[in-house]
Amino acid sequence: MALYDFTAPRLFIEADLAEGRVLPLERAQANYLLTVLRKSEGEPVLLFNGRDGEWRADLVPNGRKSADLRIVARTRPQPAPPDLHYLFAPLKTGRLDYMAQKAVEMGAGTLRPVFTRFTQGERIKLDRLRANAIEAAEQCGILAIPDIAEPVRLPTALDALEPERLLVFCDEDAPVADPVAALRGAAGGAPTLAVLVGPEGGFHEEERALIAARPNTVALSLGPRILRADTAAVAVMALVQAVLGDAR
Repeated sequence: MALYDFTAPRLFIEADLAEGRVLPLERAQANYLLTVLRKSEGEPVLLFNGRDGEWRADLVPNGRKSADLRIVARTRPQPAPPDLHYLFAPLKTGRLDYMAQKAVEMGAGTLRPVFTRFTQGERIKLDRLRANAIEAAEQCGILAIPDIAEPVRLPTALDALEPERLLVFCDEDAPVADPVAALRGAAGGAPTLAVLVGPEGGFHEEERALIAARPNTVALSLGPRILRADTAAVAVMALVQAVLGDAR
């Protein structure tokens, strides 16, 4: 049997989930199920809220544009949230949406915007960031919604990391070497992890020195090519999860 059921639509619901509860759908969710997906009465929908695991519910239409969900049974228990912090310099809106979604898909448990010297803009909508995290979770069978941390300046973000947390710093000026060997050499046992990806303009020399001065930090090259920040997000998360994370 497959680990996840991708044949039924999945919805994030704020309400508590329990067998027998009947939940009214928000208008947008009802429209998605009834109009876009053309679901009919009794068809299954999977629900999660980030606390109570995943539940199967049956669709109960109330006319053309509204519907309820009757919760039937739990399909998966709630797992522990991933303890991987993803720190990033905000990008332009479309690319930020992509980066946030991919970080969630790759196992980030916390998303923290970090303002650096060369950050392109300092306005970020946390509600949009959360919406992207929820969308990624809905589409990929993820049950834990990442924490969306308040934006901070780089020095504050570094100070907020626990000393024992390994910081993987994507540094375009790091020597091009084997990134797998670099990660294995920096880690002792199974460390808690944080990843830092900078802006399109890279890090200022003072910022690079500040990061390098933090104990328990590894500067990682992602190869001989210069990657866009949203591409670097996917590359470094794949490396970290394969070598030190939950993909081992």
